[in-house]
Amino acid sequence: MKLWGGRFKTEEDSFMDKFNSSFNIDQRLWEQDIKGSIAHVSMLSKCHILSSDEAEKIIKALEQIHAEILDGSLFLEGEFEDIHSFLEYQVTQKAGAVGKKMHTARSRNDQVALDMKLYVKLSGQEVIKSLEKLISAIEQKSNESSFPMPGYTHLQRAQIVTFKYHLMAYYEMLSRDMKRIENALSIMDTCPLGSCALAGTTYPIDREFTAAMLEFEAVQKNTMDSVSDRDYIIEMISAFSIIMMHLSRLSEEFIIFSTKEFDFIALSDAYSTGSSIMPQKKNPDSLELVRGKTGRLYGNLMGILTTMKALPLTYNKDMQEDKQYYFESLDTVIDCITIIEGVVSTLTVKSENMEKATKGGFLNATELADYLVKQGIAFRDAHSIVGQVVKHCEAKAMEIDQLSLEELKAFSPHIKEDVYSYIEPSSILKQGTKPDML
Repeated sequence: MKLWGGRFKTEEDSFMDKFNSSFNIDQRLWEQDIKGSIAHVSMLSKCHILSSDEAEKIIKALEQIHAEILDGSLFLEGEFEDIHSFLEYQVTQKAGAVGKKMHTARSRNDQVALDMKLYVKLSGQEVIKSLEKLISAIEQKSNESSFPMPGYTHLQRAQIVTFKYHLMAYYEMLSRDMKRIENALSIMDTCPLGSCALAGTTYPIDREFTAAMLEFEAVQKNTMDSVSDRDYIIEMISAFSIIMMHLSRLSEEFIIFSTKEFDFIALSDAYSTGSSIMPQKKNPDSLELVRGKTGRLYGNLMGILTTMKALPLTYNKDMQEDKQYYFESLDTVIDCITIIEGVVSTLTVKSENMEKATKGGFLNATELADYLVKQGIAFRDAHSIVGQVVKHCEAKAMEIDQLSLEELKAFSPHIKEDVYSYIEPSSILKQGTKPDML
């Protein structure tokens, strides 16, 4: 079934018909299309564009279709151009010829814009709920993991932190991710319905009524913008891409930390796989897949940006591609958040190995420099002195806190017996702002 064709002399080419169809993709919007149609027909009745009897028949048919799809007695299948033509066909089958009036004062342009906005609003909340679960898992694991470990810059041991503090960095990242989605949902909270094809309608409709009925904050005022706006999809995929970047960074660190070279954590068998040839292998495939799927999200973001970059106002068929970019990005980000939640919740932290790693690599060098500054030495001079200490320790194969007081004083007479309370690994986390890490 098509919603157009009166001015055409010949039938559409069969391959063109298939090429043009989006039903296999946008059928996912069936519930939003029904919800929007009920609001639209209710408004038409309120404005006396349809009689109350006509509106009642159409709405009853829409509600019946909704129930039948849910209980599995009506399938989303058939030779239809899109979800809109499928539902209009079903309405006319149930309500009769009056069903053809459902599309009065509406275009597929504002109809699909509405459907997508309703879907994005709902699915955005699903992503937020998934993030909340992951953030909770990170917080719980952090509270169990206040163990000293090396903090890294350039993937080289830098200073002593705790695994709790390390994990809580991702808590902060993911909290920002939630705010980004909430902000995007707030910006997009305007209703496009009533824009029609691009220039509104001559019917005396009430756009505020439908906006309120569909729980939008306001009407999207410029009708040309309404039907051509895909900013909200771009912004959401961008937010999803940033989430994936954060998940990929965490995945990379967990992959490294789970190697025998680091041996800081052990992944649960539930989130690992084996090798078909090497019996001993336990591979972090869950994390590698998250890392790999991040590229797919980036590709979708570039895809939708490229699709939109040169489109003149208003609607163009290119924009039909937006749904596949969004649906795939949505499914991927929720799946990856769920996987990482499971990994975090079930991983084992090897605290002894973490603490052992803090004993090497001169992780207390900065604290020694700070100690010298507190004795009145300029930081730049203190930095140079400690550099000489490190060079001496490397030659002796020793750590800074293993040097005797006399050896340390050889580098600066300002060093006193209390220096060890500053540079011993066990005491570093109790100084200054560092107790926040515990």
